Amino acid sequence: MPWLEMWLPPAAGEGAVAAGLFLDGGDAAAHGALLAAMPGCSVSLGGRSQRRRGAPPGFLSLTMSVKGGRGFVPGPVGLLAGAEEKGGAEEAEALVAGKKAVEDVAVAEGNVLLLQEKEKEKDARAGAGAMNTTKHLWAGAVAAMVSRTVVAPLERLKLEYIVRGEQRNLFELMHAIATTQGLKGFWKGNFVNILRTAPFKAVNFYAYDTYRKQLLKWSGNEETTNFERFIAGAFAGVTATLMCIPMDTIRTRMVAPGGEALGGVIGVARHMIQTEGIFSLYKGLVPSLISMAPSGAVFYGVYDILKMAYLHSPEGKKRVSMMKQQKQEANALDQLELGTVRTLLYGAIAGCCAEAATYPFEVVRRQLQMQVKATRMNAFATCLKIVDQGGVPALYAGLIPSLLQVLPSASISYFVYELMKIVLKVE
Repeated sequence: MPWLEMWLPPAAGEGAVAAGLFLDGGDAAAHGALLAAMPGCSVSLGGRSQRRRGAPPGFLSLTMSVKGGRGFVPGPVGLLAGAEEKGGAEEAEALVAGKKAVEDVAVAEGNVLLLQEKEKEKDARAGAGAMNTTKHLWAGAVAAMVSRTVVAPLERLKLEYIVRGEQRNLFELMHAIATTQGLKGFWKGNFVNILRTAPFKAVNFYAYDTYRKQLLKWSGNEETTNFERFIAGAFAGVTATLMCIPMDTIRTRMVAPGGEALGGVIGVARHMIQTEGIFSLYKGLVPSLISMAPSGAVFYGVYDILKMAYLHSPEGKKRVSMMKQQKQEANALDQLELGTVRTLLYGAIAGCCAEAATYPFEVVRRQLQMQVKATRMNAFATCLKIVDQGGVPALYAGLIPSLLQVLPSASISYFVYELMKIVLKVE
């Protein structure tokens, strides 16, 4: 191309490129367009004393720096020619268009990389959320397994009073079970009970934490109010009951008179479905929902109220501060916000309050689960029948062994749950 030469000597320094152009001295407009299209360049225009014959009158030297290792994007950005048929305006437009094309390519590539990074972050968050949910559910399930196994003998005694209408005192009943069935008789039905309570507690604990956080998000408060705690607890109880009541019905039928002849879990379930239909597994659903809503509200509400009262006290603030300082060195027990004793104590108090407040509904529900199709009554009629046969105290039959069972069950349950959240690193 006439009147155009370029030379590239070694780089002037790290990240810099030097270049030069012999330009047509009479085309000032083209010179200006070239300089405008190359911002950030160090430019000097050589004199005319050194030009050779036939060479352009002007010499343009440039030093261009390379930033961030991005380098130069290869591609034509336009050339200034000395040919008279091309005007300066056309050449300037070509340079600007070429520069814009390069910039568009760079922006498009940047957008693609940004979208890929966002997709990766989204997938990572989804995977982490699913794993955290799984660990949260396992924490509640393990808590139920441990607590129910420990208190299984007391649970058996409670069912004897409610289901069989036992009239003997507590010690006479314990002696009768040990004599006829041995020690393993106190754990009769415990496996089925674990199958029922493990998913129930897992869903219950997880649902409560989920509902509580969602209510806190909607309200915009810094801390959950007591009303929000009771609401979250009530909905958690309803959610868990809807999902787990069939196993509870099967277990109740197994320990009832004649339940042994039906076989295990599968045998009882098959018999109930064949003789009474699939919905027989949901016997007592209405009183269960009526009882679990306030029970969950009281259980979680009382525990959280006691917990926050301690954490806001001077002693609680001091403990939290020490935990933050020793977090890396402390073991799982030391990381309990309430400590071991308070966690057990507050869990026991919450469990006893919930049991005492809703126990009559529990009695009615068990009686409904015992009814066969020929003599089935609704919840209200069943309640009236219980009162008619034994008076109002009949609605609290078995309350003492039930409280004895709930006290260690609730305390162990909350303790193991809080501990497992730390061990499994539940967020």
